[in-house]
Amino acid sequence: MKKINIGIIGCGGIANQKHLPSIKKFADRAEIVAFCDIIGERAEKAAREYGAKGAAVYTDYREMLDDKKIRIDAVHVCTPNVSHSPITVAAFEQGKHVMCEKPMAHNTEDARKMLDAWKKSGKKFTIGYQNRFRDDTTTLQKSCASGSLGEIYFAKAHALRRRAVPTWGVFPNKALQGGGPLIDIGTHALDLTLWMMNNYKPVSVTGQVFYKLGRSPEGPEGNVFGPWDPKTFEVEDSAFGFVKMENGAVIYLEASWALNVLKSMEASMTLCGTKAGAEIHHGGSYPKDELIYNLVENNQLMEKTLSPGISVDFFSGDTAAEAIREQDQWLDALLNDKEPLVKPEQAFAVTQILDAIYQSAQTGKEIFL
Repeated sequence: MKKINIGIIGCGGIANQKHLPSIKKFADRAEIVAFCDIIGERAEKAAREYGAKGAAVYTDYREMLDDKKIRIDAVHVCTPNVSHSPITVAAFEQGKHVMCEKPMAHNTEDARKMLDAWKKSGKKFTIGYQNRFRDDTTTLQKSCASGSLGEIYFAKAHALRRRAVPTWGVFPNKALQGGGPLIDIGTHALDLTLWMMNNYKPVSVTGQVFYKLGRSPEGPEGNVFGPWDPKTFEVEDSAFGFVKMENGAVIYLEASWALNVLKSMEASMTLCGTKAGAEIHHGGSYPKDELIYNLVENNQLMEKTLSPGISVDFFSGDTAAEAIREQDQWLDALLNDKEPLVKPEQAFAVTQILDAIYQSAQTGKEIFL
């Protein structure tokens, strides 16, 4: 059986906690033959721990993509958000398949460049929205697809942390990330919500972002990842958006790293349909994932609950089950010429909406798409 040769660009946290151990689980189907990071020691360490025999190490992704001495079938882009687009475009121009970490890009313009390069390449392309592979989300998506909820016309996408600002990597750096919690964890909640609704046609967006706690001297108190430096906190600490879809449906999106709120949850949602409703509670205040349907049976209001008990935290040590499932389907798509679950056009809609929330907050106006 042919193995997929993979090149990793960016050997930091998300690569080591998600991509590298996940690929290692499928050693019979794939191997990592190239590692690239602007910090050479980090790439060398990853190569020693996860690389195939003789795996190459680079500090410049262009050099890696140009190297004709090594066969690379697919590239995983695990770098800060603002570099997703140029690296992905370059990989497609060199004839590689691409899995890019979320979000697709930090703005619509860069995301469109990625779409255009992908369409020209004829290669496979997906974005790392691993939350689609959880037990609760896959179960709810099947319910939505079967019509059990009816027409979903109102939804909330939840990505709220009470005090959980990431204090590692480049998360507070606006120049490298493009934004804060909205683009970091809000992107997961929005992706799941659009997927459940099977609705990717936004027409207008209104939003607001806040720089209240991140830059406050008292803000870092109580942070679960330890105190951050308010002087270097360049991104928003919370953001909120209201999205109108072409068919009249609306979505409310809330995202925060630091917010004085009792209940915190990530990659969660509330769906309201004409036949029934559903909620997913995940992360933060919920040690176990909760999927709750609300409906009417025999003229009585009913609730049905599923609690699979899976929690996601890629920086706690273990590789989550959804990351393994994500990698499994990606390799299956490459080896058997299938469509990956997360399609580029869907990820583009997510970036388009997030970008519009930032634009609306900056201009004070509703943004029409």
